Amino acid sequence: MMKKTGLISAGVAWLLTAAAAPAASDAFKVCADPNNPPYSDQKGGGFENKIAELFAKELGKKLVYTWFPQRMGFIRNTLKAKEPDSEEYKCDVVMGLPTGYDQAATTKPYYRSTYALVYVKKKGWDDVHSAAALDALPPERKSKLRIAMFDGSPATTWMLKHELVEQGVPYQSMTGDATVNTTQTVEKELLAGNIDMAIVWGPMAGYLVYHNKPGTFALIPMPSEEGVRFDYAMSMGVRIPDKARKEQLEALIDKKAADIEALLRKYHVPLLDKDGKLLTPAEE
Repeated sequence: MMKKTGLISAGVAWLLTAAAAPAASDAFKVCADPNNPPYSDQKGGGFENKIAELFAKELGKKLVYTWFPQRMGFIRNTLKAKEPDSEEYKCDVVMGLPTGYDQAATTKPYYRSTYALVYVKKKGWDDVHSAAALDALPPERKSKLRIAMFDGSPATTWMLKHELVEQGVPYQSMTGDATVNTTQTVEKELLAGNIDMAIVWGPMAGYLVYHNKPGTFALIPMPSEEGVRFDYAMSMGVRIPDKARKEQLEALIDKKAADIEALLRKYHVPLLDKDGKLLTPAEE
């Protein structure tokens, strides 16, 4: 994934330093959620925080955040919002959006990931090494399984298709409480034994591995299949008319591709290439 690590062209290099609109400010202004591991938090611990730091350093700018919970109204209250009594926008960049997201202009993808099955090891499920193995469990074992089921998730569609919905334990994908993060909820519920498994977005699954003692969690990437898409590309986002900043970010994505991939691997994000082939193995 993203193997472009050589010298960028003079034209692309110019985009990194040109005195266009994005370079006019001495700050790299990022819109982010203050409590959204593994992506961002106010202590700078998320991988999106780390990539933002990388870009700000490359541009020679100070990294400044506008914090707002990534719930309904996030883009309206951050990327599209102006400072009081000013024509200056609060922030200019969202570090992680699905490619093609309709409320922003998204850059070329900077990573692709897939949903993954996670469970705590040594709890009776260690022989499940793939989606096929889960599907092939005998009925008596399936009947004992408790698997998180999130509204609006492709995992729920997969569970319905594979006749696992009766084993589902329902959870909300997003609550009105900004202090409750889905990743943290899944971690808590799995470690407490309230559920046996969950199928969650790849970076969230990676957080469980990264945030706990090595060997605590199994992480098994889920392949897409007919009627169920698990893999998606992720981009950065700017305001729709902001072509110069979008091009600047894309130049940085190219130039720092190796560093970005190294960060994602550190956070155990399951990565796919542009053709959907898995680049990182399941966690042993």
